[in-house]
Amino acid sequence: MLEIFGVGFGRTGTLSLKKALERLGFGPCHHMLGLFEDPDTVALWQAAARGEPVDWTRVYQGYRSGVDWPGAAFWRQITAAFPEAKVILTERDPDAWYASAESSIHAAAVAPLPDDADPLFARVRQMSLDVVWDGVFGGRFTDRQHALDVYEGHIAAVKRELDPARLLVFEVGQGWEPLCAFLGVPAPDEPFPRSNDRAAFTAQLARLRAAGSTAEPAG
Repeated sequence: MLEIFGVGFGRTGTLSLKKALERLGFGPCHHMLGLFEDPDTVALWQAAARGEPVDWTRVYQGYRSGVDWPGAAFWRQITAAFPEAKVILTERDPDAWYASAESSIHAAAVAPLPDDADPLFARVRQMSLDVVWDGVFGGRFTDRQHALDVYEGHIAAVKRELDPARLLVFEVGQGWEPLCAFLGVPAPDEPFPRSNDRAAFTAQLARLRAAGSTAEPAG
C-alpha cells in the first residue's frame, strides 16, 4: 500500500528523495528509472496517458512510496486513490529546474534511437513522451516560458488542492530534518543522499539506452 507519494516534477531532487525514503524504511520507492525492472506496468502508464481507467493499486503493488515521473503527471488520481498517503512536493528554483531537465531527461527522451536500441528502453521512452513531454507539456517543452508556466502552475495547484496537513513542500537541500519530522521518524546520522548530478545521470541513462541494462543509476 502506497504510504508516501512525491508529486514533484522530475529533476527537482526526486532521485535523492527516493534514496532518502528507502533509507528511512519506506521502500521500495517507485521512480521512472525503476520501470526498467518492472516492464509490465509500462502498458498501464500508456493507458493512463490515453485517459483510460487505471488500477493504481496494481501500478504501485509492492511499493510503499513513489516519486518522479510518470506518477507526478497523475497526482490528482493517485492522491485520491491513496487518501491516507502523505504527499511530498519537491521544489527547485524554476530556472535551475528547466536547465537541468532540458539537458538530461528531455534530451534523453528526444535523442534519436539507434537501430539496435533495446526494445524495453524504446517502450519506456515512448511512454515518457506520451505522458510527460507530449502530455504534461503539450509537446512544447522547448518553449521555455511555456514549460516554466506548467512547472509553476503544477506547484500552485498542488498547494491549492491538497490538505496542508497532508503535504510537505520540500527542497532536498533542507536535508533530513523537515522530511523526518513530517514522516515521524528519527533523522539518520549521515549526509542526506545527493543524486541530482546531471552529468552522472546522463551518462548512466546512456548506458541503459545502449545496453538495455536494468541496473538503477546511482547518483
